[in-house]
Amino acid sequence: MAPLGPMAVIVVVFLAFSMPPYLSLDPSQSRVPQPPGFTSHYWFLSAHVLFGSIAMVSALLQIWPWFRAKYPAVHRKLGRVYVFAGVLPAGLMALTVGAMSPFGPTTRVANVVAGVLWLACTFAGWRAARQRRFGDHRRWMIRSFALTMSIIVSRVVGPIAMITLEPQLETTFGGSEIAFSQSVAAITAWLSPTLVMIATQWYLDRRPVKKKSAIAR
Repeated sequence: MAPLGPMAVIVVVFLAFSMPPYLSLDPSQSRVPQPPGFTSHYWFLSAHVLFGSIAMVSALLQIWPWFRAKYPAVHRKLGRVYVFAGVLPAGLMALTVGAMSPFGPTTRVANVVAGVLWLACTFAGWRAARQRRFGDHRRWMIRSFALTMSIIVSRVVGPIAMITLEPQLETTFGGSEIAFSQSVAAITAWLSPTLVMIATQWYLDRRPVKKKSAIAR
């Protein structure tokens, strides 16, 4: 996995930028336009951001080897926080907000697929821990962690997609700002979790499960 220190700095900077509009409880501060007919969009989005932030912060502590070894009981309790106060509510909010995205049907499908994967990987990791399959638990939770952090990757993919497609605004998109923004959003929504999952699986394939040591622990 990436070094914890730089990753923690990135998460803190990301949350410092992302959270204020949703802590203000002012819908006019939202960075995502309200879809027509979905008057509660801001509140669902704010809940998603809040619970997602809990998931991100608790996940950082969960992947800290020193913390896991020094405080195993706290690690288990914090794991429940990650699952039940972080990913579960944030994922459910993501399904709702994602399915009503103002950026078109392709983005909606991508958001829902990513939300389902996030919830599924987290549930698989939690279930493996309950069954004391700690090797499998670790692998599923690494996938869950990667999907938790994929929102940060999207903040890199989005501007790259925008810069790449902007010269084609008058040709490919016929001058339509709506078509252009929906294409950028769709590329970002699909590519970010895909890149994260490919990189994660590559990492896991390089470090196979050691079943005997996992059972011993």
